[in-house]
Amino acid sequence: MHIVIAPDSFKESLTAFQAARAIEKGILAVDQATTITKVPMADGGEGTVQSLVDATGGTLKQLTVQGPRQAPVEAFYGLSGDGKIAVIEMAAASGIDKLTVAERNPEETTTYGVGELIRDALETGVEEILLGIGGSATNDGGAGMVVALGGQLLNKAGECIAPTGGGLSELATIDLSQLHPRIKDVTFNVACDVDNPLTGPQGASAIYGPQKGATAQQIERLDQNLVHYARLVKEVTGKDVDKVPGAGAAGGLGAGLLAFLGAELKRGGDLMVELLDLETKIKQADLVITGEGGINHQTIYGKTPIAVSKVAQKYHKPVIVLSGCINSGFESVYDHGVNAVFSVIPELTTLEEALQRGSENLTRTARNVMAVIQCLQLKK
Repeated sequence: MHIVIAPDSFKESLTAFQAARAIEKGILAVDQATTITKVPMADGGEGTVQSLVDATGGTLKQLTVQGPRQAPVEAFYGLSGDGKIAVIEMAAASGIDKLTVAERNPEETTTYGVGELIRDALETGVEEILLGIGGSATNDGGAGMVVALGGQLLNKAGECIAPTGGGLSELATIDLSQLHPRIKDVTFNVACDVDNPLTGPQGASAIYGPQKGATAQQIERLDQNLVHYARLVKEVTGKDVDKVPGAGAAGGLGAGLLAFLGAELKRGGDLMVELLDLETKIKQADLVITGEGGINHQTIYGKTPIAVSKVAQKYHKPVIVLSGCINSGFESVYDHGVNAVFSVIPELTTLEEALQRGSENLTRTARNVMAVIQCLQLKK
């Protein structure tokens, strides 16, 4: 048999690569003649950088950038093995996890550090940049990012404003004349699994502001600032990004990426399928095994197992999902190309114990699945 193993990470337990190796170990314990292709996956969120690095033999690059409240933070991004693709998780620089609860204030946070990561990647000579934009602490519409890349945001007096959610209230002019010259040579793809517009009742401020520490009064101000910002962006770039689905992602960073970098917003899982050439690998396989930490009714909305099963379905390949836990509504995955779902947890246990035994549990379950397959083959 030829089996493609393409799991996401099992959060707080295993990286996608570690999960793939654990599954491989279980399969080979039954049949060492099995041909295995491991493809560590992700859906654009946490772990995307590591998955691309692992899958392509790439490297992680560490650097110090400006954090969401301007203090220096240690951040990173990934480079593919051939050096042509950079993968950036915006949360590595401007994530909400960089702040304590008391420090959260989206009127004062910035995506400047995200721009620094992009700038560094541009200067390595990459041809494509993939950005995962979940987990932000910001609401600046990508203002900080564009400033870090050479743009100028000025007030009526011609002075630079603070590139923050609150600072946008003073914005009078957007000057892109000094924008980094390599931007036009690079393809920007954005892993974005939300459909929120930039402004309004479903926009960045109203929907995501509260979890970033915004009060009701701040949400109103932030939304009006983004309305004003979008109007000026349209005047300067000719792009009306306000109501584009996904423009409100990451506090409006989606809008900034669309407007200033010519980015395309895509489902994260679909992007990884494309980048890792998963279709070619699955086409040659007899069976596909995927998985992640939990399977539930939300899995069908762009999560890795569904991105993988869509490709397998195209080539009529069976798909088995291994999951840490199976929750209400998981059966919906059967309508999207998944043939079977197995929980890897064998007994009642604490979450801590389940996370610690992730590799062992995954290997044992994969071994049992493979043993059943072998029994059926012998029967034939």
